[in-house]
Amino acid sequence: MEVDPTTDNNRFPDFQESSYESSPNLPERKLRRNDSLDVESRTVPGAAGAHGHKAAGTAAATASWGVILHLAFQSVGIVYGDIGTSPLYVYASTFIDGIKHNDDILGVLSLILYTLTLIPLVKYVFFVLQANDNGEGGTFALYSLLCRYAKIGLIPSEQVEDQEVSNFQLELPNNRLKMASCLKSKLENSRAAKIFLLFATMLGTSMVIGDGVLTPSISVLSAVGGIKNATSTMTQDKIVWISAAILVCLFMVQRFGTHKVGYSFAPIICIWFALIGGIGFYNFLKFDPSVIKAVNPKYIFDYFKRNKKDAWISLGGVVLAITGTEALFADVGHFTVMSIRLSMCCVAYPALVSAYVGQAAFLRKHNDLVSDTFFSSIPGPLYWPMFVVAVLASIVASQAMISGTFSIIQQSLSYACFPRVKVVHTSSKYEGQVYIPEVNYLLMLACLGVTLGFKDTTRIGNAYGIAVVFVMALTSSFLVLIMIMIWKSHILVIISYVLTIGLLELLYLSSVLYKFDQGGYLPLAFAGFLMTIMYIWNDVHRRKYYYELEHKISPQKLKNIASLTTLNRVPGLALFYSELVQGIPPIFKHYLANIPSLQRVLVFVSFKSLPISKVSMEERFLFRRVEPDNLNVFRCVVRYGYRDIIHEQESFERVLVERLKMFIEEESWKLQNDNDNRAEERRRRIGEEIEVVDRAWRDGIVHLIGQNEVVASKGSGLAKRVLINYAYNALRRNLRQSEEVFYIPRKRMLKVGMTYEL
Repeated sequence: MEVDPTTDNNRFPDFQESSYESSPNLPERKLRRNDSLDVESRTVPGAAGAHGHKAAGTAAATASWGVILHLAFQSVGIVYGDIGTSPLYVYASTFIDGIKHNDDILGVLSLILYTLTLIPLVKYVFFVLQANDNGEGGTFALYSLLCRYAKIGLIPSEQVEDQEVSNFQLELPNNRLKMASCLKSKLENSRAAKIFLLFATMLGTSMVIGDGVLTPSISVLSAVGGIKNATSTMTQDKIVWISAAILVCLFMVQRFGTHKVGYSFAPIICIWFALIGGIGFYNFLKFDPSVIKAVNPKYIFDYFKRNKKDAWISLGGVVLAITGTEALFADVGHFTVMSIRLSMCCVAYPALVSAYVGQAAFLRKHNDLVSDTFFSSIPGPLYWPMFVVAVLASIVASQAMISGTFSIIQQSLSYACFPRVKVVHTSSKYEGQVYIPEVNYLLMLACLGVTLGFKDTTRIGNAYGIAVVFVMALTSSFLVLIMIMIWKSHILVIISYVLTIGLLELLYLSSVLYKFDQGGYLPLAFAGFLMTIMYIWNDVHRRKYYYELEHKISPQKLKNIASLTTLNRVPGLALFYSELVQGIPPIFKHYLANIPSLQRVLVFVSFKSLPISKVSMEERFLFRRVEPDNLNVFRCVVRYGYRDIIHEQESFERVLVERLKMFIEEESWKLQNDNDNRAEERRRRIGEEIEVVDRAWRDGIVHLIGQNEVVASKGSGLAKRVLINYAYNALRRNLRQSEEVFYIPRKRMLKVGMTYEL
């Protein structure tokens, strides 16, 4: 059923107009012959692209040091809550059966130090942060870079004009390597590779959402558990219920927004890092300064030689030292690359190293206290202040992952990889901060289920490790593709990366998978559930798009409709919403067959997500006129990046009408080669058209929504019938409709129903 949208360019050559010279009264624009918006529309070259191709992120690169330091301070509160609270449970999760040999502590410390250095510091700070998408990070940012460089999208909606959007450009080196071209060609020509990349992106997204469930559970449970050291009356069940109460409060306040998180939480995490770093240094000097020997990797080999399989299994606990590392990349859009690097190298990394070294020194003298290493190693006078800060820090870590989950779901919505949910932007100042009511309550129920079901950090840690390492391995896989295709990195650099960081992550992955039956199944089951939902939604969305593309209304049919004497034109402006970017949807004919009336001005509106983070307002609306001219019918593709805000309807309507009038005015410049009389006549007609639009705007806007029912076509197999008739339709009935997502007022809305047999 796949249709190539470019084939119609040869089928309807009459609709491809020649170029004209630009008017001296308007900015000079690059002209082209073909209109990629739709071959059924008239060509108005250069409707987008009046702006330069300078990447949005370059402005941040020139920020003053004062701004960078300010952002670095804020990033401490948002980015490092998760990795910063790891010292609460790493040693306890690694030595589950106790410490069997005193030098095992040195082996584990050496593993922690090298893991912290190679993955958060080397991989993320110096490699992955470079792969940001115009300042945005995360799994979808990597996928978007690949989508822009190679045609690997599964929906045929590419347009030439999209490449003129400022953020779309990739800064590529001049030398084209054979390996990069070969890989690009293979990806573009392999449907299996395209599906696999989308599948991997969905898997990474699901695992990050899994982090959003597990981080609050393990962080709060670990912090509250410290109260056992102060009183013997505190049982594990009481700790679990206190943790559950804190989690409920945390999720209930999400609706108030997180726009003050950076300012409010940064001091807490800064105090936390100062305390764990200072206490670590104190313990290092007091108990056993010789643990500094752990910088020698020989102790890692000795540890594996003594413990063999048990050492390999214990890697599942060691990997918890780098939980939350993905936040370094995922949250870079709120800050800058330099500010993240600065805060990691100067604050987080030194404090964490000091904390783990200090705990190792303490354990060398107190092997029997490994199950409660963190709180047992705190000097007496600092116990209660540290307990309070630990609980606050765990809440911060949880808040950061919850916010990250909202952001990544917002990104997945733009690729039709998640069912419709309402995204509430909680801050007018920080656009990336969002709240999703449905997801918030589902996360809360999942967190409570994990906390009340597992009740201890050991099994939660097993589950957590799988989610963390899976996301890291997927990030590395995408990064290698980017290094080959986009960066054109030297082959030795790529091989070195794979043989060091890649193999290290695979080793950790093998270890955490070993604990599958000890809680490790949870993130995989959770990811499987989420991916099933994402696959169902994405697959049927693509089937619907191909159906509309195949059955779209041809130019001749539209002319026939316009010539009908029964067609009644009524006052007002109608916005007809459609997911179809390439043409006029078949539901429009169905609408006119039942209601033979049409508003004075009609605009077909399609929302399209580009594989970039943001689209500026000047480049967001792409208009084309639909012939014949006297219909006053236009097509409009509204282009959004995956971080853009969908504005309230009143604001959206106003901007759309203003951009439509600008489009009508800009049509006049291409006619300057006409004689003076014809040009004057054309300008008069344009003035009249703008007056028609203004009058229609004053008469009122009607929103026409296509309510497409989908069913499997006759003769479909069982799997297809279950997928479309039951699974997809069940999701659609129980989730928000498009008018709720796009803030369309019910009083001015008319739904048009039609059944698609897919």
